Amino acid sequence: MAGYSAKDITVLEGLDPVRKRPGMYIGGVGSPGLHHLVWEVVDNSVDEAMNGHASQITVTLHKDGQSVTVSDDGRGVPVDIHPKHKKPALEIIFCTLHAGGKFEHDNYKTAGGLHGVGASVVNALSARLVATVRRDGFEHKMEFRAGTPVGKLEKVGKARGSGTTVFFRPDPEIFPKTDFSAELIRERLEIASYLHKGLTVTFVDETHGSKDTFHHPDGIAEFLGRIVGERGARAVHEQPFTLFRDNGLRLELAFQWTESTDETLKSYVNGIPTGSGGTHELGFRSGMVKAVRNYIETHSLTPRGVTLSAEDIREGLTGVLSVFIADPQFQGQTKDRLNNPEVQAAVDGAVRPSLEQWLNQNRSTAEQIVGRIILAARAREASRAASQAVTRKTATGGRTMLPGKLSDCSASDRRGTELFIVEGDSAGGSAKQGRDRNTQAVLPLRGKVMNTEGMTLAKVLENKEITDLVTALGCGVGQNFDIARLRYERIVLLADADSDGHHITTLLLTFFYRHLTEVIRQGRLFVAVPPLYRVDIGKETFWAVDDADKERIVKDKVRGNARAEITRFKGLGEMMPKVLWDTTLNPKTRRLLKIDIADVLATDRVVSDLMGKDPQARFHFIMDRADQADALDV
Repeated sequence: MAGYSAKDITVLEGLDPVRKRPGMYIGGVGSPGLHHLVWEVVDNSVDEAMNGHASQITVTLHKDGQSVTVSDDGRGVPVDIHPKHKKPALEIIFCTLHAGGKFEHDNYKTAGGLHGVGASVVNALSARLVATVRRDGFEHKMEFRAGTPVGKLEKVGKARGSGTTVFFRPDPEIFPKTDFSAELIRERLEIASYLHKGLTVTFVDETHGSKDTFHHPDGIAEFLGRIVGERGARAVHEQPFTLFRDNGLRLELAFQWTESTDETLKSYVNGIPTGSGGTHELGFRSGMVKAVRNYIETHSLTPRGVTLSAEDIREGLTGVLSVFIADPQFQGQTKDRLNNPEVQAAVDGAVRPSLEQWLNQNRSTAEQIVGRIILAARAREASRAASQAVTRKTATGGRTMLPGKLSDCSASDRRGTELFIVEGDSAGGSAKQGRDRNTQAVLPLRGKVMNTEGMTLAKVLENKEITDLVTALGCGVGQNFDIARLRYERIVLLADADSDGHHITTLLLTFFYRHLTEVIRQGRLFVAVPPLYRVDIGKETFWAVDDADKERIVKDKVRGNARAEITRFKGLGEMMPKVLWDTTLNPKTRRLLKIDIADVLATDRVVSDLMGKDPQARFHFIMDRADQADALDV
């Protein structure tokens, strides 16, 4: 405590808090935080459109891939002098936290940006930002660097129309990487065009020389059709349920049941995606479940011997929920969860009677839906019965009936343990001999596992390789999943370093993503990176994971008359146990890739395109990225 006094207290003024602690305002300085800058500027333009002042938004990703311009035909940011602060309003908005026109409802009935920090945060975290305003017959411009004005507001000249254009380049001193993802921006902009009928959004991607214009007059009903199509799961009923209400709370809703085992709900508040849900989602689920239960009970459709749970009713449901409210209470500046308690009752009260009436008016559709729900309940009951019939070792001990081909580890404590899922008995044999038997278990799978994309859980569990894997993991699947029962701290996918091995890894990743998503979310799933080549140069040995790595090693390490002897492994089974330990299993020398879901929507789309039943989507996905692919193994 000695020497700690008032002079040691630091007071951050202006935009210094943003540059000092950017994570408080944008969630972090990784890719999500970087792209959050784009969302903040776009949301301001969308707010103009949402309140009837703009109809067109153009976003340009410039050729360097590290700078963006957002332009709209709205009213234009005010440029007159603020009566109290004696500065142009534009300068105050871009240089002062909690300054904006959305704290009162005279200017904006509803808005996504309510904290008054969006524009100033983007400015603070940009190496350069230029704001151009067309307003009252003139064009005005002001430039900033790291949140500080470079000169005064300049009246450039006469201009027609009105609107705001913001150019910004994120500061590399703040962000480790400042490369924007064109695909991520394009996806977000198209979603905005679905959520706001009549809005035209144009994305100019100078990095690829492309231009896309999005305009969806049917709104979220079109969006729902796209989501169902991309998921590759057949819809149970052809006509989706849609709802529009605007009585204090504006509500737009579209959903239908599919044969998928997952519930997929995309929710938005004032056009902002709420990935973590909130009270609007709770209200929807509550009202939807009540309506379905009332219909089933009224028409005496409850099956004998089966209790229908809320999860059974929601299984396979795919929907889009969009609400617009005057005073949303978001959880944090990243706005990924809605906290308004009154919204839950309002959404529940709107959905329940409307859905119940729709079911009664569409009896054949309602019977299809109820049949789907009963099948889900029976599958859950059967899965639970099967789970109870199989005794297995849990993380806390006990005897089990584990798969015979599993070579388990001997540690009784789950901490530090790993399960390696390997390709084939040959590789499994090398891994079993080379592993640390105390902490490392090995489960060999025969050949390529089934593609589980778009398949029901009941169908998936008919596959012996998958059921062996589920049994070895110990955490169950579907309704019986419990992450606390996972028998290992890490799950590692270990396949050959060639194209066949990559395919097997992709199939396993698809299974985990669709049916054991929480294992990924909890940071438990990894992919091992075994070598494809051994490079001997003199008395030194190097390991290369691919062709590019091999060429780099040869270029950097071969000197004088030395020669490189290169051995290409046909598979992990070719490796001696000690070599496999040194290169792939040893925690001190191996390389593991941790699997994470940075963006659910983008991940979902990639899995659907690559692994779904639609070959056209797969063809376009591959052709769009052909220049990024390595040469195929022959």
